[in-house]
Amino acid sequence: MRGKKLILVVEDNEDDVALTQRALRRENRAYELVIARNGGEALDYLFGDGAYRDRDVSVQPDLILLDLKLPGLNGLDVLQRLRMDTRTHMIPTVILTSSDEHRDVIESYRRGANSYVRKPIDFTEFVNVVKQLGGYWLEWNLVP
Repeated sequence: MRGKKLILVVEDNEDDVALTQRALRRENRAYELVIARNGGEALDYLFGDGAYRDRDVSVQPDLILLDLKLPGLNGLDVLQRLRMDTRTHMIPTVILTSSDEHRDVIESYRRGANSYVRKPIDFTEFVNVVKQLGGYWLEWNLVP
């Protein structure tokens, strides 16, 4: 069993990446973060393509935090691709986005999201949300 829990953060906003990193560092738990700045990079990481072709794809993230509004391939398309592949279809995937549009919520769950969380604008709230997500999905939630 690996010591550190691996989280793939798929986010193009540098400020949100920095806040997520800070929040998870404050938890004092053994989390390793991989940052993908667009949907294509996320899929390359997960499936060992492109710049990640030498990566051991038997080691998959324990959690994916996925933004919807990404350059190129959007989060909904990434989510659909994840759920179609046996190597990634059971990875807990949380939509962490600024969108509160009803159609995005519905479509995210339709495509297999485990949770949908709107990013708080307030720094303290954002940090608390990310800490709680990490705690729930990586510490308390049982996975197959």
